[in-house]
Amino acid sequence: MTTDSPREEVHHRQIDLRFYRRADGLYEVEGQLIDTKQHAFRRQLTNEDAPAGAPLHDITVTLVIDGDMCVHGARARMRTTPFDLCTGAEQTLAPLVGLHLGAGWNRQVRELLKGAACCTHIVELLGPMATTAFQGLAPQRLAALNDPANEHLHRARVNSCFAYADHREVVVQLWPHLGRKT
Repeated sequence: MTTDSPREEVHHRQIDLRFYRRADGLYEVEGQLIDTKQHAFRRQLTNEDAPAGAPLHDITVTLVIDGDMCVHGARARMRTTPFDLCTGAEQTLAPLVGLHLGAGWNRQVRELLKGAACCTHIVELLGPMATTAFQGLAPQRLAALNDPANEHLHRARVNSCFAYADHREVVVQLWPHLGRKT
């Protein structure tokens, strides 16, 4: 695919994901989504154009988690939305408390917050927020994974992604007894 043809940016979506360690021993993962148009545009139910570059969405979601990735708190802040009533979705995240960011997270989020129960863009942020938390806690997980006594963690990692395929060099080198040579 080439971009030899002249092109013009029409829409820009920025997603910023960050992970924080708190002084109380918990962690926060924060996701922000900002949508802007590069031309003036008219929002529904308005009588005037929004200027070019004005955000259509500016939404921040914060999850408070522990080291086991259990959700202790969830909040949203919607600074800019297409409709004033959208900000009511800030109050819809309570069902996430007590869930674990891990296998099944996206499915649970979509089930609990589907359709009119929440904001589509909040739900969109929650998936990559989980993987950001996973990366934020990587040093602790890797220490446990590198411990030879944690065979169950080794077995769980095999075939969990491309690099950890049982026939690829990562598994063959780290855990030869779990690898298969092709």
